[in-house]
Amino acid sequence: MKNGIVIKNIIPFLVSYSALIFGAIFIDVILHFFNIVFIGKYLGYLGTLTILTSFLYSLNKRGIIKISTPKILLDYHEYLALSGSIMILVHAGIHINAILPWLAVLMLLINVASGLVGKHLLAQANQTMRERKLDLKQSGMTEKEVAREIFWDTTSMNTMKKWREIHLPITYFLGLLSLLHIISVTLFN
Repeated sequence: MKNGIVIKNIIPFLVSYSALIFGAIFIDVILHFFNIVFIGKYLGYLGTLTILTSFLYSLNKRGIIKISTPKILLDYHEYLALSGSIMILVHAGIHINAILPWLAVLMLLINVASGLVGKHLLAQANQTMRERKLDLKQSGMTEKEVAREIFWDTTSMNTMKKWREIHLPITYFLGLLSLLHIISVTLFN
């Protein structure tokens, strides 16, 4: 059973996170191979714009705008945040020569990890809840009995959804570091 838990919970996270890192390295190698490393500078701009666009999900979720369904925007948020992160990692490459950009890249990696962990934890929790509910219904329990039986599971899942309370401050700190980086580059270059 433990191996099944590892495969279901940890492997998808590691694959996603590794794909992010290796994707950035691969693109950087290609840029170096074709001697077009200067494109990395522009990937920083494009990556930032892409990540900012991913926040349409958050704006929609908070009722600031209304442009689509939350599920569709969440999918776009995940895709845009990951692809923007890859662009920014290529932008950073191994050419970072100051502490602020290193901190921003580190915070970007922590933020992506936080997002991926939340995504995989919530997906697994939702799947487990659906399966448990179905099993209880198939055993002959009434809706009321099922609700009473899964009360603590539901409470635990709602607590787990509070993961966002960790993800958001990380995101804000990343935004602050990124803004400081952009300001310092603008002023000192």
